[in-house]
Amino acid sequence: MDVKRMLTRRLVGVTLAVGLLASFGAGTALAGGPPHVGFYIDDQLYRTIGTPTDFSGTGAPASSFDTIYALGNGLTNVAEAKPGDQDFNGGRWMVLPVTWNVTPVQLTNAEQVEWYDQQGWLTIATEPAKLFECPVIPLDRGH
Repeated sequence: MDVKRMLTRRLVGVTLAVGLLASFGAGTALAGGPPHVGFYIDDQLYRTIGTPTDFSGTGAPASSFDTIYALGNGLTNVAEAKPGDQDFNGGRWMVLPVTWNVTPVQLTNAEQVEWYDQQGWLTIATEPAKLFECPVIPLDRGH
């Protein structure tokens, strides 16, 4: 086999492998990927799976979403409701970013976030950064 033919076969093989990896990555992203720590709710960590849903521009009322406070700065976000809560909206979320006016700290429940806002230690955005849906999965106690 000549060198040109061998190099062509290798190039085709590498191209196919890269395409396969790219399609696997896209499929995983569309499927939501593996569960990861998503947010705190009532002082407990919950996992979630990101989904490609986007409810922006649907006209859905704000009352049909629960709030996730995006704390930023590498902190874990805080949500206001979970499965079993009377006012839980089934995993439909409105993300409200916060701006810190003091050194950021990890908060673990919505009441803390709102209290920090009342004290002027952070400011909660009035416009959602994102409207989407994702599941709320309790973290195993051992993890």
